[in-house]
Amino acid sequence: MIALIILLSRRIKDPLPPDPMRHFDTAGAVLSAVGLILVVTGILAADDNIWLMLGLIVLGALVLWWFFRSVRAKERAGEEPLLSTSLFRNRTSNLGLVTQNIQWLLLMGTSFVVAAYLQVVRGYDAVQTGVIFTAATLGLLVTSLAAAGLAKRHAQRTLVMTGFAVAIAGVGVLLTLVSGSPSAWAFAPGLLLIGLGIGAMLTPSVNIVQSSFPEERQGEISGLSRSISNLGSSLGTAVAGTILVAGLTAHAYGAAMITLAVLGLIGFAAAAFLPGSSRRQKSAAG
Repeated sequence: MIALIILLSRRIKDPLPPDPMRHFDTAGAVLSAVGLILVVTGILAADDNIWLMLGLIVLGALVLWWFFRSVRAKERAGEEPLLSTSLFRNRTSNLGLVTQNIQWLLLMGTSFVVAAYLQVVRGYDAVQTGVIFTAATLGLLVTSLAAAGLAKRHAQRTLVMTGFAVAIAGVGVLLTLVSGSPSAWAFAPGLLLIGLGIGAMLTPSVNIVQSSFPEERQGEISGLSRSISNLGSSLGTAVAGTILVAGLTAHAYGAAMITLAVLGLIGFAAAAFLPGSSRRQKSAAG
């Protein structure tokens, strides 16, 4: 399948020819990727060696600091870096990026924890686990399809806050299943709520971020937005997965779900500081 995609992509023609005066910041791409990989790997190493974890995270932070130093140096020299620091000077966009990161962290974190619990503790195979997860998929599908209509009737901030509230409620439902031995289908309501909540705030979060910048900067902010979301997916799996397999407590599943709920509350708080819908945000939603 991947080979087919690569083959077909060779036939795609760019709508605009490349600008020979603009060069790709290869050094910046390498530094940013290495820094983020070190940080995520450090989190994953927490269950093996705490000193290794700290070492990798500190090293990753230093590489990311080097990356931002190189970006500033390129900007002062009049060159075009991989990522402009001016993108982080917009308060509304920054808050929107936080909500994007945490919503993907919640989705992937809960997916990993519940899937591991069902397969390792309950002994379900991958197919049975996937069937149970259709509840989350259904929730995502329902609210995603309704996104345009919801955006016309409600403020973007309201949708994001509501999405977090519903998703956190779903995590709470899953958390109540720590004790006892309920049926595996008892996980469906919690997964459904998480899917509904995440689906309700995916589009508004993107609208908030991208509508904070003019048309000529949409390509740059779109790339940053997608990168932040992908980082959230990686962090969600790393943080929740590490807590689950590290055995920090007798109830590692419960500890992982509580951690995700707390992070969800941080996302809710960030959404509460977002401004009300502007004319540009309403236009983007339409």
